[in-house]
Amino acid sequence: MDSGEPVNFMRIVLPVHHFLPRFTAGAELYTYRLARWLQDNGHEVEVIAIEDIESGSPATIDAQHDVFDGIPVWRLSFNLIKAPERRIWEFDNELLGKWFEDYFRRQQPDLAHFQAGYLLGVAPVFAADRQRIPTLLTLHDYWYLCPQHTLQRSDGVLCATVPEDPLICARCRMWGNDPYIRLGRRMGPKLRAVAEKLPLKADGNTIALRRERLQAALDCVTQVIAPSMFMYNQFEHVITSDRLRFSRLGIDIGRLHRERQRGTGETVRFGYVGQVAQHKGVHLLIEAFTSLHAGDKPIELHLWGGVEANPAYAVTLRQAANGDNRIQFHGRFDNRRLPEVLGALDYLVVPSLWYENCPLTILEAYAAHLPVIGSDHGGITELVNHGQDGLVFRPGDAVDLAKAMQSVLDNPQLNTQLQYGARQRFIRDTEDEMQQLLGIYESVYTTYAKASVWVNHV
Repeated sequence: MDSGEPVNFMRIVLPVHHFLPRFTAGAELYTYRLARWLQDNGHEVEVIAIEDIESGSPATIDAQHDVFDGIPVWRLSFNLIKAPERRIWEFDNELLGKWFEDYFRRQQPDLAHFQAGYLLGVAPVFAADRQRIPTLLTLHDYWYLCPQHTLQRSDGVLCATVPEDPLICARCRMWGNDPYIRLGRRMGPKLRAVAEKLPLKADGNTIALRRERLQAALDCVTQVIAPSMFMYNQFEHVITSDRLRFSRLGIDIGRLHRERQRGTGETVRFGYVGQVAQHKGVHLLIEAFTSLHAGDKPIELHLWGGVEANPAYAVTLRQAANGDNRIQFHGRFDNRRLPEVLGALDYLVVPSLWYENCPLTILEAYAAHLPVIGSDHGGITELVNHGQDGLVFRPGDAVDLAKAMQSVLDNPQLNTQLQYGARQRFIRDTEDEMQQLLGIYESVYTTYAKASVWVNHV
């Protein structure tokens, strides 16, 4: 695009760690919605996603071009497991750097909007910078700060701040992998705390290099977007204020809006919708639900989400459910069924153990006039107004979660109040968010183009 033209058409590439239909977590769904909106508004879009990191050759990338629901997608596969420098390639993969540099050289998009950094690493960001492609980054998790990308240690404890000593992160990462996982399970908390401080083979130098390279990549990004103030606060010390901005995600409110009157004596249906994984705390929800005292009131728990990536955890959950026919495991579902899924619930429960950013599922629940019961930390606290449109509980505390769930069973007035509050919630719609994002695109592109003209002139 000529820098002197009005910015009414852009060619935009959206790199993301995974993409639909095989992967359906928050960043993947957000990228899909963004791509569709941009297409519908006359822009040219292409998604680049990692499809597989455990097959093929560690020396080459298998790039397959695909079209999903009208969206062009490059699906990249390579063997990270057998890579000669796997620990480094987890954050700075030279194969990806070469592929992206060739792509940017050939395609010359007007802008690259990266979604998080997991699996992609920093090499594609540097490739964009070398080819003078302006870049945006939306922070969906804490990958740029934490090798675990959740700020949750391998023993489950959360990091309020990133440790200054890289060796602490290295040991945490080590204890999060076999055989140390199995060893840690055999130790009590005190013994494990001592063992984690021993001079084992943790590589603090690699973590130090990771921090250096990731900071350099952040310095290259033209604009960084934080969808929650919690995320913003985590990054404000590593990104200059002129390049970091808060922007709440938007939701397609029209398709989720519901009006359903609950009669007295109806079954109360609690639900979970999302990724079924340990850090999401689904086991806490099952523990809390099975401890409820419902009396004659029928209650149900509906769990929606795929377990393919965490089969061992899925087994644990079914064992915890212990054949209780009130607990139903529905598995993955087509996102087009979301209005139906949410419309059949009375409460959405978000029991996350990690610091959620800006969970789409909470925004979607409120758009569907559904109260939320969530962990009182991270971005969840920003979204749930306790006692008005939902309830919060102490993170990781199944007893306190059960107390919150019990309160809506025992107190009809509270239940009515929360249901009413959810119907009154204002939720930002997709159109408003996308119009703001498009304005950021145009500002980034024109600023970058003018700077390039000045540099070339000099």
